[in-house]
Parts: sequence; structure tokens; C-alpha cells
Amino acid sequence: MHALVIGAGPTGLALAVMLARDGHRVTVLERDAGPPPGGAEAAWESWSRPGVTQFRHPHLLLPAVFRTLRTEIPEVLDELTGMGLRPGNLLDGVRRFGAVGAERAGDERFTMMDVRRPLFEAALDAVARRTAGVTVRRRTGVRTLLAGRERVPRRPHVMGALTADGEAVLADLVVDAAGRNSPVGRMLRDLGAPGPVSERDEFGFLAYTRYFRAASGTESGVPLWPSAHYESVSTVSCAGDAGIRSVSFFVSSQDRALRGLHRERAWDAALRLFPAEAGWAGNGEPVTGVIAMSGMESRRRDYVVSGVPVATGIVSVGDAWATTNPLFGLGVSLGLRQAALLRSLLRTRDADDPERLVLGFDQVTDGVLGRVHRHLGVWDRHRLAELERLKHQPSIPDEPADPAWEFRRTLETVKLRDPDVLRAVAATAALLVTPETAFGDPALVARVTALGRLAGRSWEPGPSRAELLAAVGSG
Repeated sequence: MHALVIGAGPTGLALAVMLARDGHRVTVLERDAGPPPGGAEAAWESWSRPGVTQFRHPHLLLPAVFRTLRTEIPEVLDELTGMGLRPGNLLDGVRRFGAVGAERAGDERFTMMDVRRPLFEAALDAVARRTAGVTVRRRTGVRTLLAGRERVPRRPHVMGALTADGEAVLADLVVDAAGRNSPVGRMLRDLGAPGPVSERDEFGFLAYTRYFRAASGTESGVPLWPSAHYESVSTVSCAGDAGIRSVSFFVSSQDRALRGLHRERAWDAALRLFPAEAGWAGNGEPVTGVIAMSGMESRRRDYVVSGVPVATGIVSVGDAWATTNPLFGLGVSLGLRQAALLRSLLRTRDADDPERLVLGFDQVTDGVLGRVHRHLGVWDRHRLAELERLKHQPSIPDEPADPAWEFRRTLETVKLRDPDVLRAVAATAALLVTPETAFGDPALVARVTALGRLAGRSWEPGPSRAELLAAVGSG
């Protein structure tokens, strides 16, 4: 089989290597330039990816994706190690502060790695280029899709793509891995397809990130926990790589008053109000200004509508299929897991039938990953509604919410108070188990509820909205 992958991001490159190792021939088309020669810092300093809005924002190789890489493409981890990166553990921070006691048997499942995305893509690119059967063509955009004889009535069958310079590239299967801004949906509609059908939340989050180089002797420190949720903002603190660390503020896209965080002085003034994050960044030297990112609404594109594929000969993976709130760092994890699902499906008889292949991939994707996407979407909507209420009526007590949301919010405030609760939260956050499995023990649920009553607060203690607005305004 010849597979044509549109997009050379992490999911596209990982999929290409997996398929080639199964004996398939794979061509990857990417409109942006490739990584510059010269190693890790050259990739960070000089590589531009206009098609990837999140290219400069922190990325977490959470335990699920770390496990996938170690099993499927260990050479990528070797490349990253050669760049100076070292694996860590999701529990390193809480252990350093004595929050969960001694290490337990099985904690190695939480092995992970923080990485700047340019370095991760450069490592994947290096491995893909060394893999027999993979051809990566940079600076080669796609103009249109090519259609052949219909395999399903009134549904186009995609048989390849026409590049921007007019070359026809034919394939047995086309994979859309072109990211959250993929043009493939438009191209399918140009062929007469009724979709894909897109779902997108009306509102989302904005992120404001700044990177620091750790002072000498502090490279081994890690934050207590990567994310924290406060009254008006959430934060993500990443250990990064090669002594680089970052702090990100996540605010509601409806909160215009906090958009001043894009200014360095306002960002720095706000940071000083958060002791944990300020301490994490305070002994480092800034190496970037404030990097802003918008367009982080939860979205999904469905290629099967009412049980019928919108087209055959094509499937969608990674952010081209669905996006989640980057606050949880699950984008790469979901993308690589979906790549492995597609590789496995192509080993079955469904691969011989274009309709069955699309239907089968839709079914397995929704069964394994759709639940995660819906779970995160519900979190976003509840959190955004809460932020909006606090913005307009901060003195009014919380309104009763659905029990599942209240439980998830309680977990955020009590997870560091109990080693069993913490490991259950870590396992779900890392996509190692489902929430239903992690919290299937009624005794553990009762313990969470009891700890929540003792905590007596909704989120992490921090500045009031008025204090945060004053800091942003003064900055």
C-alpha cells in the first residue's frame, strides 16, 4: 500500500514511520520548511512553522505518549536524549516537596518528558528520514484532492492529491494530518462530499507563555504539579529541556480585561502574585517575550455521518480530527495513540475495503479517544461558565453544578493530600486508565469527598480577580 500523509507534524511523522515498518510505502507532504541543521538550539531559534500556531508553546510527552514512543519508535527518544533531554516522572515535583511520601512499585508508569516542540519535531524528522519506505517532502503544499471511481454511492473516493506546483501524487490511502487548521475539509467539499461535519465550541481559552533559562544549579527542579487552577486563571509550568522552563497563563477568551497579559510588564506583574509559579521562574533569565495563542476552542471533525462515510480513501488523525484544551497537554498523546490505532486497523481485512476502513477507523477512534475528547470538552464548558460568572458576579456563591463536575473540581484541590488519590488522578491525566477505572472503588470516592469537605475551597489559593486586574493594569 502507498499512503499519502498530508502534514509533517508529530502525528503525521510518527504514523509514517509506523506504517513503513509494516511494509507500506509512505509519502509525507508538508508545506512548511524543515528543521535547520545545527542541533537542538538551531531548531528552537531558527525554525519557523507558520502553519502551526502552537509551535512555540510548551508540549508534554505525557506517560501515554512516552510509552507509545518507547514501544513503537524508541529512536525518537534516543534523538531527544542526544539533544540533552532527560526523562522525568509526573510525580517528581510532589515527591520533591514530600507531598506523597515514598516512591511506590509501579510509579515508573508515570515516566514522561517535557520538550519544546521544535526539538520534538526535529527528532521525529530525523528518524523518519532514516526509515526505509518513508519520503518526507517539505515546502510542498497540497492544492486539491484527486477523486477516482466512487466506492460508495454519491460519495467521492479520494485517490491522491495535487501539489501546489501541479504534481499529481496518487495513493491507496490519504491521511489528513495537517493539524487544527487543516484545509482538507474544504477540499473534500470541493469534490462534492457532504462534510466532514465540524463541531466547535463557541468559546475557549487564550494562553500567554514565557520561557526562562534556569540559573546554574537549578536545572533539576520541577514544578509541584504541571497545572494549577485559580479564581480567574489557570497556569501550566513546564520543566522544558536543557535548562529551559516555562510558565503559561490560561484565561477565558471572553475575558478581555486579561488580554493585557500579552505585554511583558503586565505578565511579569501578574506572575509575582502567584508564589509557586514566580518561584519556579524567578531564578531564571527570560529567553523569550510573551508568546500568545488563541483559537483553542474544543473542536472535532466527523468523517462518518448517519453511518455513511463522507468520502472513502481518506481518514483524519491528530488535531485535524479533533483538538482539546492545551492546558491538559494531551494533544500529542491523543495524536500518537490514534496513529497506532490506524496502523493496527490496516493490519486487518478492513484495509481491503475502503468503506469498511473509514467506518472501522471512526468506530475505534470514537471508542478509544472520543470519550476523552468529550470529557475534556465538558470540563472546558463548566470552567468557562464559572470564569464568566466570577467576572460579572464575584460575590455570588457558586450555583449547584452537576455532581460529576463537582467531583472533578474537588479532585483538583485535594489530589496532593492523599497518595492514592494522587496516583488515580495522575493515571487518568496521563491517559493510562479511564476515570471510571481509576475511581471505581467507592472507598476512594468517599475519601475524595471527605477531603473536599476539609479543603473548603474551590480552587488553589491565589490572588483575587481585583488584585490580578490591578497587576495587569499597572504592568
